[in-house]
Amino acid sequence: MMTYKIFVDGQEGTTGLKIHDYLSEISNIEVITIESEKRKDYETRRALINEADVVFLCLPDAASRDSVAMVNNNKTKIIDASTAFRTNPDWTYGLPELHRSQRTKIQNSFRVTVPGCHATGFILAIHPLVAEEIIPRDYPMSFFALTGYSGGGKKLISEYQDSNSEQLFAPRHYALNLNHKHLPEMQLYSGLNTAPLFTPIVGNYYQGDAISIPLIPRIFNKKVNASNIQEMLASYYRDDRFVRVAPFDSEAYLEDGFFNLMKCNNTNYLDIFVFGHKDQILLVSRFDNLGKGASGAAIQNMNIMLGFDEETGLV
Repeated sequence: MMTYKIFVDGQEGTTGLKIHDYLSEISNIEVITIESEKRKDYETRRALINEADVVFLCLPDAASRDSVAMVNNNKTKIIDASTAFRTNPDWTYGLPELHRSQRTKIQNSFRVTVPGCHATGFILAIHPLVAEEIIPRDYPMSFFALTGYSGGGKKLISEYQDSNSEQLFAPRHYALNLNHKHLPEMQLYSGLNTAPLFTPIVGNYYQGDAISIPLIPRIFNKKVNASNIQEMLASYYRDDRFVRVAPFDSEAYLEDGFFNLMKCNNTNYLDIFVFGHKDQILLVSRFDNLGKGASGAAIQNMNIMLGFDEETGLV
């Protein structure tokens, strides 16, 4: 069996380190690394990028664009974890569960962009409902996310782990300019005409993300209740191993009435819950912001691109 060479450009960041953890569990690959003192050396990086069969980019947007420009062959496949290419039509959006044909697009692509963490939870919950014309495309969508501080990278991790500031014990709203970097992909891949009003909140815990989306059925295109929505989502994702839709009667999934946000941590699973009744609906997507929200998704895409079983290294 063929052995593939894998290079992680940005191997010392949060996402890069987690990708290395996943790769250590996978056979038939050879991970090539760069010495720490040379990780910003142009010629060294370019040589490794062109030597690799698959390159993971775990870099800021501008650095990702620079790395892509270094490719001078027709074999190196790129999986980019930045925001740089997520709405670029020349790149494939790395969300295998998006459409029935999305896995084929990923498998045949040399340029795949990993979705944003919050975008993953939002799109997987909303896209099927827009595609089935239940939610109108001009629906005034708003939602919020509660996430662990690891999603903010090394600087935010250090802030939480090295400080005893009282303000860090309470959840903190951010991106209050209402211009979060995930909004363009949320709008594009959900099928909505306009971007949602999105409020992210960071909590004093390391990892785990929950997207909460309130919906008002009276302004839907079709007359449906919460139970109908659960049935539709369960049918849509019935063949997807990493997206699980909980039964509508979800009390058994709560703990003394409370929702366990961290239940998907250290996995690549994303769970969708539907709560409510005929007048009000609440969708909740739960996942690991370092798993299905970042590094796990990157590995899932690599498996598809290389023809591996999709669960390789993830289960």
